[in-house]
Amino acid sequence: MSLKTYITRLSFIAFLLVSFLSLPNHAFSQADELPTSEEAIANGEELFNGNCAVCHQVQNKMVGPALKNVYERRDIPWLIGFIKNSQKVIQSGDEYAVNLYNEYGKTVMPSFSYFADEEIKNILGYIKYQTDNPPQAATADAATADGEAATAGGGGIPSEYLTIIIVGFVIVLVLILIVLVLIVTVLTRFINQKEDIDDRDKEYVNQKVNFNQLVRSNGFLFFVIFIFTAIVAKTVIDGLYTVGVQQGYQPTQPIAFSHEIHAGQYEIECQYCHTGVMISKSANIPSANICMNCHSAIKTESKEIAKIYKAIDYNPETGEYGDNVKPIEWVRVHNLPDLAYFNHSQHVNVGEIECQTCHGPIEEMAVVKQWNTLTMGWCINCHRETKVNAKGNAYYDDLVKAHDGGDLKVVDIGGLECSKCHY
Repeated sequence: MSLKTYITRLSFIAFLLVSFLSLPNHAFSQADELPTSEEAIANGEELFNGNCAVCHQVQNKMVGPALKNVYERRDIPWLIGFIKNSQKVIQSGDEYAVNLYNEYGKTVMPSFSYFADEEIKNILGYIKYQTDNPPQAATADAATADGEAATAGGGGIPSEYLTIIIVGFVIVLVLILIVLVLIVTVLTRFINQKEDIDDRDKEYVNQKVNFNQLVRSNGFLFFVIFIFTAIVAKTVIDGLYTVGVQQGYQPTQPIAFSHEIHAGQYEIECQYCHTGVMISKSANIPSANICMNCHSAIKTESKEIAKIYKAIDYNPETGEYGDNVKPIEWVRVHNLPDLAYFNHSQHVNVGEIECQTCHGPIEEMAVVKQWNTLTMGWCINCHRETKVNAKGNAYYDDLVKAHDGGDLKVVDIGGLECSKCHY
């Protein structure tokens, strides 16, 4: 091997070694540029959840790629430019951007040109924090405890009282019977030990129980009739208290939509699909076009997604829509009687009530079911216990003064007035 060839190869190896050693320093310098203060991370989290979380997660692939270590894949100036206007970067012919665009079904990412560079760096700082500190999954025990706490205060209290009364009564009767048997046994032994008792009395004392006569006796018949009547009465009262109550109702839907995957695993906000929950009386059933925001590009091979395509007459191969559109016949799960008025926006937007308060751990349900009783008693109990957030709201100033500056509860602002719910 000639000296020239040897020097050339040695130079090439040295170049590779230097390039390899420089990669960690480059990654470190990229990450080192990102903010780490609590204020910046909090701002980044708020911006991420409000703008990015619909399509992206840090740890998992969603509509778009997982963002874990994204600051190591591309330069920060490139990321800022892509976030502000991804289509501009793609149309410039950037190979990485074009490949990314094609990989995710040519889904167009919204432009965020109104973001300042520092705000985007805060988002990247939040992503780095999540990359370094992956969130731990919530335990099932905590969810169970939340569910039990949410169920408490609902209907069924009269049934519980009746059960306690009947069980207590039976226990008392059994104890009385045991005491009587002990008394009879002791007296029998005492009488048999006496020598001056005649044979007739001794025969009477030692006589065996005649079960045939016992069963036909008035006392036994009264006991049986009383127990039977108590059980029937309890069953009837339980039935009356459950009229119109659909707790546990879990119908099969025409399309197997899983809240456990969408709201739980991918942490999609409830308001993204139920668009009316913040502004109207009803939360509304999501329209198929909301589903298509994601499923025009992902899970296109799924049999359940194919049902959505069929309903809206969409051809996933050509990306074209037809005219043979049919509504998806979802089965309503939560039904309130017509005589009761409930406004979602009043509770969710103004009252800042979490969805789980009424609907239970919805993010853990593969198939949605009615979690709480949603009875009048359950609602009244909530109005008695829920505090009103009066801080910074001048509307409540006089009421707060009337309560000596103490906590206001819904009951204090007319929450138990009949006309509030029955109009």
